[in-house]
Amino acid sequence: MSALALELSTIGVLMRRALNEILRVPGAAIPGILAPSLFMLGLTGAFGALTELTGFSTESYISFILPVSLMQAAGFAGAATGVNTVRDIELGWFDRLYLAPTPRPALLAGIVLSAGFRALLPMTAVLAIGLLLGAHWPGVPGLLIAILLALTFSAVSASWTVGLALRFRTQAAAPLMQASMFIAVLFTTSYAPLELLTGWLQTVASINPVTQVVEGVRQGFVEGVSFAGTWPALVVLAVLLGLTFAFALRGLATTGR
Repeated sequence: MSALALELSTIGVLMRRALNEILRVPGAAIPGILAPSLFMLGLTGAFGALTELTGFSTESYISFILPVSLMQAAGFAGAATGVNTVRDIELGWFDRLYLAPTPRPALLAGIVLSAGFRALLPMTAVLAIGLLLGAHWPGVPGLLIAILLALTFSAVSASWTVGLALRFRTQAAAPLMQASMFIAVLFTTSYAPLELLTGWLQTVASINPVTQVVEGVRQGFVEGVSFAGTWPALVVLAVLLGLTFAFALRGLATTGR
């Protein structure tokens, strides 16, 4: 077997393992559905009247907040990958991976890509709930772009939290993994457009790179898809994925010594 075939085979095995876990314990996805859904419902009830302000990008607040909940669902799914990695470390299963004659990047890629499987179920559920509650249909291009960006964000989340798992090697780090992804999405234009935010929240949202990703996911739901609204999100995700993957890969190399 060639080196490339071995790497692809390893990635496929790890992704199938994640899929089997989802099929065996589908109830594990419930928290990842409930949290973003409750967030969406709560904020719609509390801030729905903001759409009456001049400068708000849509008359439907549920359309505005639904993409944020999709990002949260993806981020929490990625964080679950980190939590599961800690579990595998504590059970000793992760040590077996070091014995595999596979380059470390391929092992990490399989773990990170498995986050996509975990993200699809909660994202689909949250999307269905939002549409049933009256969110605008983004169109096929808008939906595909939203899914692509959100799934890539789940890979960023997985890389970051797997890196944390490899450093802390304990379930005690789980709250940090989940909280870091929640905060990354929360301090963006999650509540209102940047122009309507004030004070420190506007400052933080303007410099938070995840804001560009939120806007990219949101565009199809509120106004329409454009290249100008998409490329900043793609650039941000590419940079974040590169940095977080390198962070996790360094932890993998250090742990495996």
